[in-house]
Order: sequence, then structure tokens, then C-alpha cells
Amino acid sequence: MKVEQIYTGCLAHAAYYIESNGEAAIVDPLREVQPYIDRAAKDNAKIKYVFETHFHADFVSGHIDLAKKTGAQIIYGPTAQPGFDAIVAEDNQVFHVGKYSVKAIHTPGHTLESTTYLLIDENGKEHGIISGDTLFIGDVGRPDLAQHVIAELTEEKLAGMLFDSLRNKIMPLSDDLIVYPNHGAGSACGKNMSKETTDTLGHQKQVNYALNPELTKDEFIKVLLDGLAPPPGYFPSNVLLNIKGYESFDDVIKRGLQPLNVYEFEILNHERNVMILDTRNAEDFSKGFIPHSVNIGLDGSFAQWVGEMISDINQKMLLITEEGREEEAITRLARVGYDGVVGYLKGGFDAWKKAEKPMETIHRISVEEFEKQYAAKPMVIDVRKKSEFKSEHVVDAINIPANQLTKNLAQIPKETPFIVHCAGGYRSMIVASILKQNGWENFTEVRGGFAAISKTQVPTTDYVCPTTLL
Repeated sequence: MKVEQIYTGCLAHAAYYIESNGEAAIVDPLREVQPYIDRAAKDNAKIKYVFETHFHADFVSGHIDLAKKTGAQIIYGPTAQPGFDAIVAEDNQVFHVGKYSVKAIHTPGHTLESTTYLLIDENGKEHGIISGDTLFIGDVGRPDLAQHVIAELTEEKLAGMLFDSLRNKIMPLSDDLIVYPNHGAGSACGKNMSKETTDTLGHQKQVNYALNPELTKDEFIKVLLDGLAPPPGYFPSNVLLNIKGYESFDDVIKRGLQPLNVYEFEILNHERNVMILDTRNAEDFSKGFIPHSVNIGLDGSFAQWVGEMISDINQKMLLITEEGREEEAITRLARVGYDGVVGYLKGGFDAWKKAEKPMETIHRISVEEFEKQYAAKPMVIDVRKKSEFKSEHVVDAINIPANQLTKNLAQIPKETPFIVHCAGGYRSMIVASILKQNGWENFTEVRGGFAAISKTQVPTTDYVCPTTLL
């Protein structure tokens, strides 16, 4: 059976392409749809359906644009109430793609409309399941997202639904089915996903904690909710965009791809509520940047960290990128619903320097210098996640996770010098740029982060001390 996984690492997202006898279907497409259209054209196939496993929270789907451009029909599972033309399938309804069959199996729990699609080949043999966020490799979907959209839902109710869906709809299926999930390790839609992106259902029954047949419903709910971190703040906005509809991706790109000279950039920058987002790597940013810029590097989990650190999804933005990466930055922002780019600095930061405009720097130190300074017992702020901090951290360090920075600024001194680090330098430079933006000057940031610190003689511990603020 022809099923291709199209995986996007920065979002830990998997879309799927299915083709048979000149007909094709796309499952859970990203916002930019041309690659799917090109893939179908390569097979001389017409895209007949766009299957959505649920209303996604971590990205804006390309379902609407893809349907408009190809004439495909959008399919959702039972109970979905989209704000656009779509087929809302009945439980066990079958759709045909060429000689293949696709059966919609309603599996609520992650969300109310969550649906798993059973793939059946031309010989009637069941081949696999595209499981969305119902079943991951090594995990299952978090049950607390829909409650942020539907007030009467609770995470306990959704977890109970998920238990029933797994036990009654998924586990009775054949062990040799291939599981095709919507996400892999790194996604915030689960808490313990494997780096593997496919597996057999039989193997998952053996190793996936959530499919343990000995777990009672109450035990399942408890283990599923245990240690569940708060979802990123942009998730509810993405859900609503996926339900109600959104601006065409082509229009977002056209508006954002406006090259601005230094003068034009300054004029727009002085407009109220326009933010400068610098997407260069941390090292380059530290050596010089436009005052009040925020650094979130493209060479990392860019879209996810934009969603974590920029609270307003409608924020207007001006971009600083490496030359030639402007469209990439706008595309990756649009994937998570940040459509507010109004232009970019032509020539990048080099153009700003050549114009001899004001610039700032971040004091960045080597791990060797950190080791020397640590002997004087400075304040050390570790901006990794709580789980990372609990695993191992510098003795006497304070933990303020990067995504909790803005609500904890009052706890960070402006007069006392301190040192900031994360795991490798990506998140700590985001934090450093926001500190600078808000008037902090008396700090340094560690190149290489904890990965480098752990190789020195600086003492570390796994003891969760009282200096953990969150």
C-alpha cells in the first residue's frame, strides 16, 4: 500500500500522502500546501480528500488552502463542527481513494472529534492506522487541550474517553497494523513520545504504558495526567484558526516578503507595537543586534519557541534573517498562526551595521570562564525545563524555565550580577534578548550551556533544592 510519511522535524509533525489509481489523499497537512500538490502531480494523481484527525492545537493545518486549490473534500470525524465546508464522517464510515479504503474510527479523548483512519489496501487487507494524536509511538495524546476551548470539559473526562477509545477501538485491531502517528519526540502534544515515527500496533501493545491491559480506568487517568506540563500559550489560538478558518498562506507570504531598506525599516520599527524578531543563530546575535530585538533562532525549534515566548499571536513583526532565509522564517511562523510579518531588513543585520546605526551586544562567556566565575558563588539562573533541572543542575542554581520568564521578571535582580544558561545556548539567548529588551544589563550568558558545564569541575546535583522557583 502506498503511504508516505512527510515528516517536519522542527514541529515533530507527520503528514501523510496516500495514492492509488490516480487518486490521492493528504492527512493532516501543514500550512504550506504546494509540496503536497507537487507530490500528487508527480504521480499524475488528483487529490480527492484532505483527512483531518482532529482540530490541531500545535500548528495551523493546510486543509482549507489545499481544498480550495485542488477541489478536494475535507473530512473530519464525528462531532466536529468546522466553520467551512467539510464532510463530518460517521463512525466507521468508509471513503475510497482509488482502490484503497479509508475507514474513519471515532476515537475521542485527545479531543472530542479525534478520529483514527484505518487504511485498507486494494485486496481488502487492513494495512495500518493513521492515529493522529490518539496514539503515538510510546505515548498517547494529552487530554487537556480541548478543555481550553470547551469550558465544561475536564482533563479527567477526556482522559476517561481516551481510555475507552484505546481499549474499545484501537487495541482490538490486528497486531500487524502499522501505526502512523501525527507527532514524534519533541512535540508538546504528549509527554513521552519515542524518536521513532512508526511502529506496529502489536509492539506498541507490549511497550506503550497507555496500552497496558492491566491498567484500570482510574489508574490510566492518574498516570496520564501525572507530570503533564501546561500547554504552550498559543495552542488555543491555533485550535480556533483550524476550526473557523484563516487567511490564505499565499497572502501571508506576499505581505511578509517585503524587503525594507534601513530607513524604511526604522520608520516601521517606530510604529507602535511592532516587534523586531531576529532569527540568526545565538552566537551571531550576541555579537551585535538592533536594540529591543528578540532572538529566536531559525536553526532550532523556532516555531514552537515563538509560540512559547510571544504571547500575542497577532503581533506585528519585522524580521532580521540571514540573507535568503526570509521566506523560510515567514513560513515557519505561519505554521503556528503568527501571520503578522510586515517586512524584513534587506541585507540583514550587515545592512544595519554598514549604516552605522545603534546596536547592542550580549556578554557571552565560555564554559571555562564560567568555571572561574563560579568559584565566587555568583547567582546562576538555569532556564531549562523543570524536568531537565530536576535531572541534574549546577549546585545552588535557580530554575526559571524560559517559557515562564515574563511572569517571573520581578524575581530577577537588576542590580545583582547573574549568569544565565540553558542546555546548549539556544534558549538562554532567547532569554538574554528579552532581558535586554526589558532593561536588564548586569548579566552574562554561557556559550554551550549545561552540556558544556557538565564536562567541567563545576559541582552539579540532581537534588531539587528550594531555589527552584517554579
